Amino acid sequence: MENKTIKRSVVGILAHVDAGKTTLSEAMLYSAGELRTMGRVDHGNAFLDNFNLERARGITIFSKQACLNLPGLQVTLLDTPGHVDFSPEMERTLNVLDAAILVISAPAGVQSHTITVWKLLREHNIPTFIFVNKTDLPGKTREEVMEELKSSLGEGCTDIHAGVDEKAMADEFLLEEFLETGTLKEESIKQAIWEARLFPCWFGAALRLSGVTEFLDGLGQYLPETREEEAFSARVYKITRDPQGTRLTHMKVTGGVLKVRETLAGADFEEKITALRVYAGAKFKTVDVAYPGDVVAAVGLTRTAPGMTLGAEAESMPPTLEPVLTYRVILPPEIDAHRAMMQFRELEEEEPQLHVDWNSRLAELRVRIMGEVQLEVLHELVHERFGYEVSFDQGSILYRETIAAPVEGVGHYEPLRHYAEVHLLMEPAARGSGITIDSLCREDDLDGNWQRLIMTHLMEKQHVGVLTGSPITDINIHLVSGRTHLKHTEGGDFREATYRAVRQGLMSAESVLLEPWYSFRIELPENLLGRALTDLDRRGASFDPPEMNNGMAVITGRAPAESMRDYAGELTAYSRGMGRFTTRFAGYEPCHDTERVIAEIGYEAERDVENSADSIFCAHGAGFPVKWNKVPGYMHLPSVFEKKKEIEEEPVNAPLRRLSTAGDEELMRIFEQTYGPIRDAREKAMRPTERANGPVYRGEVRPTGPEYLLIDGYNIIFAWEELEKLARDNLEHAREVLIDRMRNYQGVKKSPVILVFDAYKVKGNHGSVEHYGDVAVVYTKEAETADMYIEKVTRELGKRHRVRVATSDGLEQIIILSHGALRVPASEFHDEVKAAEEAIRKFLKEQKSLIPKN
Repeated sequence: MENKTIKRSVVGILAHVDAGKTTLSEAMLYSAGELRTMGRVDHGNAFLDNFNLERARGITIFSKQACLNLPGLQVTLLDTPGHVDFSPEMERTLNVLDAAILVISAPAGVQSHTITVWKLLREHNIPTFIFVNKTDLPGKTREEVMEELKSSLGEGCTDIHAGVDEKAMADEFLLEEFLETGTLKEESIKQAIWEARLFPCWFGAALRLSGVTEFLDGLGQYLPETREEEAFSARVYKITRDPQGTRLTHMKVTGGVLKVRETLAGADFEEKITALRVYAGAKFKTVDVAYPGDVVAAVGLTRTAPGMTLGAEAESMPPTLEPVLTYRVILPPEIDAHRAMMQFRELEEEEPQLHVDWNSRLAELRVRIMGEVQLEVLHELVHERFGYEVSFDQGSILYRETIAAPVEGVGHYEPLRHYAEVHLLMEPAARGSGITIDSLCREDDLDGNWQRLIMTHLMEKQHVGVLTGSPITDINIHLVSGRTHLKHTEGGDFREATYRAVRQGLMSAESVLLEPWYSFRIELPENLLGRALTDLDRRGASFDPPEMNNGMAVITGRAPAESMRDYAGELTAYSRGMGRFTTRFAGYEPCHDTERVIAEIGYEAERDVENSADSIFCAHGAGFPVKWNKVPGYMHLPSVFEKKKEIEEEPVNAPLRRLSTAGDEELMRIFEQTYGPIRDAREKAMRPTERANGPVYRGEVRPTGPEYLLIDGYNIIFAWEELEKLARDNLEHAREVLIDRMRNYQGVKKSPVILVFDAYKVKGNHGSVEHYGDVAVVYTKEAETADMYIEKVTRELGKRHRVRVATSDGLEQIIILSHGALRVPASEFHDEVKAAEEAIRKFLKEQKSLIPKN
């Protein structure tokens, strides 16, 4: 371990439960000389299953570490859980692997959890070596197994003893080399394995040590080593506690070196490592330094968490496997609930997917569980570690909520001497995408530090929906605007305003209840097929036509998780133990029985005081509450959406007259200077209908008169590289160049062009318009930005004319769409202008050619 020059590789062993994964681990360690005697799972003395719960049940519950030495390579072996209930533990281990061994039972073949594991390996692009175990038992032939592997996992699966031509057929690059040279280089085969294009397969029986030595030789020949980075970096994949209660942070070093007594810094912590341990089963040795490829347990860190990256390491992939069941923990009367919650939080550090939740409203402690086996293990673990018995209720499905259409959420928090207002745009996102957060707010409108604080508050809390109080998902949340007070705004004010904005948006939205679905596989005797199909239809499942094989029927399909919860027991009963039922999580879909679920849960959103949608405003020196549905009438910032209403027949200049009577005479003057007098002709107005991105129009075609082009001047200057360079030295010169180019552009396009520049910071400025031919250049008045001006003009012109706006301002683009105008990104507009300039050059060249030469 102390020798940095040793090549290292971290290899995980994965499988469907009962494929013989731990037995293979024991056989490899024994054959490599790391164990004097080979333990057995069924005897309860396996080297890696060293916890009492694992030995009693004969399954791996926690990932374990062992080391074995191959010629020129030090391998860290990580044995992972095979039971589906503990698959999150397995998934977290994937983030530290250089390669994986997938164990498949020859008699059982590819099973449901095998498919789940395979998909995860492919998503992480991990080189994979396949060991087909239990070949000593009756069942499929070697050829039949290989055919199943190719059909279920992919053509890249290749028998290690296959000929060169068969290996070449597994990968297009290998095939190309084979066709050109008639053979394959050993380095080409290695590269295909390391790039996860070729998956070599070995066969054997681990319990009898058959094929194990050959497998070790193959690993020594083809395993990739850890790719070393220069700067220190590491990945945390699990947290445990030793028998004395010492907290251990298990990590793989991926770059630089890690030393004892070194200080590690994370996003919100800085702590010193007091010891480094290298585990082999239950035993460990201490080391002073760890190098890239070493897997160590660090002592002294209290703020780390599974999935965390340290130093220069890139972020880990988020987990894809998640629990779909939630249970209420029933504590003994003598156990204090808050003390129990702290103990369960300790367990949550080790298994983050528990998602321990204390509901103060109901005084309930709840946990999320993958399945019944995990529930039994949790019961025994609490008794073993904390010394008391817990029980659980019947459990319920973990629902989710999302929204059906875009909505604005507004939160205002203004008790005396406090102030914050937040506006969020919430949009439905793709199913399974979770919550994404970004900002469309300009720093001129809200300082970047405040924006980052709002982002933190959006991320720090699990926001719940308004139908059942379930967590929300599949929503894009955009910060669109916010306001502070120079003297009275504090950080906590934005927390209150942000939480209320999310909640107010959800209360205003059309919410959708989502429920988890399973993909399932049922194997049972053919004579019971009719019963199974009837059950599945009654439970709301969709399934493929059954397949028949040697008197057994196989059904695969999808169904709501709730309807299939008890089906494994029912199948076992009516098939007399001959049926097999396996499931895997297949994502969330709209609930098939929403009204019943909402009624059964009985959640009342307006009584949830911990998640208030109401806002606090201030008047006469005191704060007062405003109900969520009344907030738009009190908010201090304008809405991101324009309120829609039917437009009755009226003169074209009527909207301008309304603006004038409303007191904005200066805007009226600039309008008239810009567009000239507007005739009082009448035309039939169009009736808008709401859509996600603003109004669309039905029935009649929009007017075919002149198309107005509005340009956000400074936005374009700083978006076009050549103008941005000019602006660094002389902003006025860049502005003049843009005006000249717009005059040329207008000369080609013949449509009215309105170029708008911010002058809102100029004290006493009343706004002005300068005409350069048919290009109107507008300088906004004090306290009016270019996008504010463009928003007003777009709203009015868009009712009677076609309007395009050239800008790359994200918020402005949303507003443009809401007014029915077309947006033109700065890059696309740049191409248009260059095309117009090229047309002018071409025209001048043609004209020049017509001049007679002397």
